[in-house]
Amino acid sequence: MSKLHIKKGDTVKVLAGTDNGKTGKVVSVDLEKKRAFVEGINMVSKHTKPSAASPQGGIVKSEASVHVSNLMVVDSKGQASRIGRKLNEEGKLVRYSKKSGEVL
Repeated sequence: MSKLHIKKGDTVKVLAGTDNGKTGKVVSVDLEKKRAFVEGINMVSKHTKPSAASPQGGIVKSEASVHVSNLMVVDSKGQASRIGRKLNEEGKLVRYSKKSGEVL
């Protein structure tokens, strides 16, 4: 299984689809399917039957996953950038923004 350029907690910008240009925080990442769930992005309506948890039932809005190729990490300066990996002073592999050189 390969590593992805996106991790849980990253702020990302959407590059394609109906939410193109929007930014959000990564809630979770599915490594097998290479998809990520992003707060407020790719919202879908789900019709639910009445149950003990929700006696009313109805339409529930929730996030659907987005393929990681359509996401780009945003650094603390607010710039969307490609991600590189390099060894830091302690010899640990860290991710960095290729645009600003800042360690993420």
